[in-house]
Amino acid sequence: MLPVLLLLALLAACSPAPRQVPDLPGWGEDRLAEAIPPFLAGCRPPRFPAALCAEAAGLPPGDDAAARAFFARRFTLRHAGEGLMTGYYEPELRGALTPGPGYRTPLLGRPGDLMEVDLGRFAEDLKGRKILGRVEEGAFVPYPDRAAIEAGATDAPVLLWAADPAEAFFLQIQGSGRVVLPDGSVRRLGYAAGNGRRYVPIGRLLADRGEIPREQVSMQSILAWLEQAGPARARALMDANPSYVFFRETPARPDQGPTGSLGVPLTPLRSVAVDRAHIPLGSPVWIVTRHPLTGAPLRRLVLAQDTGGAIRGEARADLFWGWGEAAAGAAGRMKEKAILYVLEPAAP
Repeated sequence: MLPVLLLLALLAACSPAPRQVPDLPGWGEDRLAEAIPPFLAGCRPPRFPAALCAEAAGLPPGDDAAARAFFARRFTLRHAGEGLMTGYYEPELRGALTPGPGYRTPLLGRPGDLMEVDLGRFAEDLKGRKILGRVEEGAFVPYPDRAAIEAGATDAPVLLWAADPAEAFFLQIQGSGRVVLPDGSVRRLGYAAGNGRRYVPIGRLLADRGEIPREQVSMQSILAWLEQAGPARARALMDANPSYVFFRETPARPDQGPTGSLGVPLTPLRSVAVDRAHIPLGSPVWIVTRHPLTGAPLRRLVLAQDTGGAIRGEARADLFWGWGEAAAGAAGRMKEKAILYVLEPAAP
């Protein structure tokens, strides 16, 4: 037995030690107590051990030192790599319950004929892959694209009527938002389903065509172009993105963000959308990037609580900025390099 123990000791001594959480750039500067409530919202077995969630729930509120010690003690690091960090927000747009002058753009609910097929049930090598479509004349076919849906090729119910087609388009890109009715009341819409078509960024199309310099492409510059282009050209550009999003009404407190893919409300600057094939939902993620408006270092702990059609890759992420004009201004301009570290529960 002694030689075996000696060999194990030698192997352990030769193995490189994993990077410790406190070594992260900016680790001592973040107000980590702010990350505890959103972490607890998604902390449950089997995603995390029950004991770990109970320990987090027992931390003193607002105690950054205690939160910092908790994450350092209970997690190890995995370097996800360097990638692109964009931003998103919860838009607010004008709408009405019925169509009328100034309210002509429908916001659609999930259609009854939209079907999702799990290909893994048919072939082992397709496990994890899904497709969306509908049945026509006994055959399963792709669901109509954006242009066809807007021309009436769906039985989707109309939830609300928007005042601005461009605002409705960006509501689909963001995946959720608040619709302010003429009487001042607010209806909140969340993502219900997509049509399964490939997402095409219209900002990239405008850059390729020389309409907007590539380095100046942002949500704000795209909206300005759509407004100046006129209805026909604007509609043609938006239809060049065949992806379409259907909504559902989501009751939520006005002081909370929309519900993300994890099923919990998103928290401004603490929630991030990721590719769940590479980063499990619920995971704490340390991001090293910079502020899109000031250029100041932006290094903080966020929670992987959402996904997105354009978020693909090991180190691709989309930071949730909240709602309102300030959030829209920052989110629309964020296109920064970022380094991501995933915090994974340490072995007992």
